[in-house]
Amino acid sequence: MSNHQTPYNGAAAAESSPAKPSLRSSTVSTLVVMASTSASRLLGFVRIAVIGAVFGASGHADVLNLVFNIPNNLRKLLAEGALSSAFIPVLSQEIVQNPDGPKPRELVRNILALQFVILVPLLALSVVFADPVINTILDFPEIERQKLAADLFRYLIHYLLLISVSAVLVGTLNSHNRFFVPAVTPLFFSIAVIVSILTLHHRLGVFSMAVGVLIGGVLQVSFQTPLFMRLGYDFRLSFQFDDPQFRRIVRRWLPVVATASIFTVNQQVALFFASGLEDGSGSAMTNALTFWQLPFGIFSASITTVLFPRMSREYAQRDIDALRRSVEYGLRYLFALLVPAAVVLGLLGREIIAVALQRGAFEVQYTELAARVLGGYSIGLFSVGAFTFLQRFFYACGDYKTPVRVAIITLVVDVALSLWLKETPLRVVGLSIANSTAFTLGGLLLFRHAYHTVHGIPLRAFGRTVLKTGLTVVALSVFIMVFRTVTGPWWMEGSTFVNLGRLTAVGLPSMAIVGGLYVVFKVEFVRTILSRKR
Repeated sequence: MSNHQTPYNGAAAAESSPAKPSLRSSTVSTLVVMASTSASRLLGFVRIAVIGAVFGASGHADVLNLVFNIPNNLRKLLAEGALSSAFIPVLSQEIVQNPDGPKPRELVRNILALQFVILVPLLALSVVFADPVINTILDFPEIERQKLAADLFRYLIHYLLLISVSAVLVGTLNSHNRFFVPAVTPLFFSIAVIVSILTLHHRLGVFSMAVGVLIGGVLQVSFQTPLFMRLGYDFRLSFQFDDPQFRRIVRRWLPVVATASIFTVNQQVALFFASGLEDGSGSAMTNALTFWQLPFGIFSASITTVLFPRMSREYAQRDIDALRRSVEYGLRYLFALLVPAAVVLGLLGREIIAVALQRGAFEVQYTELAARVLGGYSIGLFSVGAFTFLQRFFYACGDYKTPVRVAIITLVVDVALSLWLKETPLRVVGLSIANSTAFTLGGLLLFRHAYHTVHGIPLRAFGRTVLKTGLTVVALSVFIMVFRTVTGPWWMEGSTFVNLGRLTAVGLPSMAIVGGLYVVFKVEFVRTILSRKR
């Protein structure tokens, strides 16, 4: 650790200097991230399937899933979400203005130092006060499960430091238009967790996952380190917190933390409500979110990952026309990809979950409940994607107040609807419907503000995308419903090779229908991919 700068490496800086990418180049980068994310999400399903097969979908599995969500939500608050949202626009501007200078490297050292200053004391306090923390945010009916949750929390919370350092590396590489390595990195986390559970669960029980989580965090940092250092960066910490650009990041980070904390509280409230409902409700919610996050991570997160640095550079250059084009393109891209995905999740939820998870201690009733929750979340898939993308748009423009105001409204609506719907026959399904409704309202509010910020978005072009997507979705829905009628409730047999074949038999033609009709209808992002013109 040092406050001194390392000698400037001109060759590394030359390699790191990013040229402004074309829209087609950004599309190709998005496809690369999508492919990597797809592999990561598939491994994530294997991880969830292993957890379900070994621990079931209630009891210890509830403890494991809900406790892991605590550091997982905090990383969005302190690392991947909030800090990256404040960090990437400033770093991108520094790279644009001083591509060959040492300033970006010093800025990254400041951010790494800030992570350690905040997180080391937080982790120490979490270990000491694990019991009151768990008793505050979780409400298991059995004392034994509360105690197990506190013990597990003492280990899993340390993942927060590892993923926070990894997030700084991801933000740095993305700011230099390096997307492949950060996108592949999560694979190591899933592999570590899967291997750890399979080899250690007989001796360590649920704590076998804690071992895998911590090893996975170390691997995520290690895999990105060579490229990070090749670009001229290092892990030396700089505590010169009086740097103007660093202070600018902190000033931006605080309102983003406020926004992220609202949603962290929101998610934790939902988990609290779920832990107080029928046995298995918590696992149904976390399992449903795992499947919901597959298209969200592949499509929404990939698009946002690539376009966020792009929009930050466009705003830094005051190129409003290009910024408007990026916003419009991102929203059309999201709609064309997320709406068909939501239809598939809604209509084939039971079949997908049964093939992926229904084995061992994971029984039919758990599949049915998780599928119903997934159906509620799928309603808001595009809304959440648009909400997240437009948040990043405002962060790229240096507007951190609008997302806070809209986040508060979204939280209030979500909690109010959750309190009502969880007491209806919907129970835990009502929590997912409340979430989708609230984010739909929040997305509309953000769109209205974005529309005025860029002096109008071509709604006619967006309307054409909506029409083409709508016609595609009708054909897709008819095909899936006919298939389900003909084949019957085969999903109740659970995870078998025959059922995997059946799911493939409906999944591949569904993809072909969407892809084929998008080519026929000349949906814009398909034209961009196929075009040889820049």
